[in-house]
Amino acid sequence: MAYSTRTLVLIGLGVTLVAGLSYVSFRTDPVAVDLATVIQGPLEVTINADGKTQVRNLYEVASPIAGTALRSPVLEGDVVRSGETVVAIVRPLSAGLLDARTQLQAEAALQEALAARHVAQADLKQAEETQRFAQSQFERTQALVNRGVASITRLEDDTQRLAVANAAIDAAQARIEMADGVVRRARASLLSPSEAGASPDSCCVELTAPSDGVVLSVAAISERPVSTGTPLVSIGDPSQLELVADILSNDAVRLAPGALAYVERWGGAQVLEAKLDRIDPKARTKISALGIEEQRVDAYFIMTSPRDTHATLGDGFSVFLRIVEWRAEDVLQVPLSAIFRQDTGWAVFVAQGGVAEKRTVTLGRRNTQMTEVVSGLAVSEQVVTHPSDAIAAGVALVERSQL
Repeated sequence: MAYSTRTLVLIGLGVTLVAGLSYVSFRTDPVAVDLATVIQGPLEVTINADGKTQVRNLYEVASPIAGTALRSPVLEGDVVRSGETVVAIVRPLSAGLLDARTQLQAEAALQEALAARHVAQADLKQAEETQRFAQSQFERTQALVNRGVASITRLEDDTQRLAVANAAIDAAQARIEMADGVVRRARASLLSPSEAGASPDSCCVELTAPSDGVVLSVAAISERPVSTGTPLVSIGDPSQLELVADILSNDAVRLAPGALAYVERWGGAQVLEAKLDRIDPKARTKISALGIEEQRVDAYFIMTSPRDTHATLGDGFSVFLRIVEWRAEDVLQVPLSAIFRQDTGWAVFVAQGGVAEKRTVTLGRRNTQMTEVVSGLAVSEQVVTHPSDAIAAGVALVERSQL
């Protein structure tokens, strides 16, 4: 059966139309994705921690006696000179008021002390009379011995009695001195606060600055009672700052002495630099916000940026530290958002000619944004970031920025 040319053309057009409609109906639209390029460059692994500033050499001036701290002669921010600037004045405790019972007991103690002194004075008179008699007897016996009338034994007896009499005088004088001390103590207990006070010029202990610097804090401006050892003033040099950060102990063991740290969120636009000075040898247990026990330790850092870059930083200011644990200059790396788990390893989706290709990769070190690629990728390849469940091997891709 022969077909005309017109019929063949119509049949061809129909087949083409059906094929086109079938392609349009059954084709899969490309998935819009964000792509990142595999790069090779420097990579740093950091330990991040909140910290604060503190003066390296802080001096706490405390009261050496119990008494009353007078109104502070200095204010926070005042510049002080070592051994010259008076930073605190303490007046010793004055005698307290006596209640009726204590008053009577003190008066009775004074009467006893006076009576004891009177007895001691009487004992001294008796000892002096005994000594005078012993002295005269000694002199008389000595004269008789010289004439050969008395014996040597009698002279030795009189000599011994004279020595005992002299010792009795010394003992009586000592008892009088003891009694005088008891009398003074008894009279002192009866003094009123106004009578016990010293003169204004000699009453108080003036404390001078132990070092050049600035007054960082004053415990109290107004006059107040203090005990021995009560802190009064803190002094330090704000230009000599160090940073202290509270970090996990298992992070601390990976830090080398002198490790670089970036200082951020301190209030200025510039990122400052510091270096690790020391780590406390003993960790402590701390409960995290999630209720987990953690072993934490304080790490101390010295600022290496010029002072004029952070002149407004003071003692106790908040900072954020990124401490460099590891750094390499030539590292193949991709964003962390591009990798995902595959069995026990890692994989990425690589965009090859507009189609997704699933590829297994071996990873190395990582930070909060990038990860080192040991094998599986090459420089300049493009990988899918934040891959969704709609992406699989062979799925068509289109970059979101091109839509």
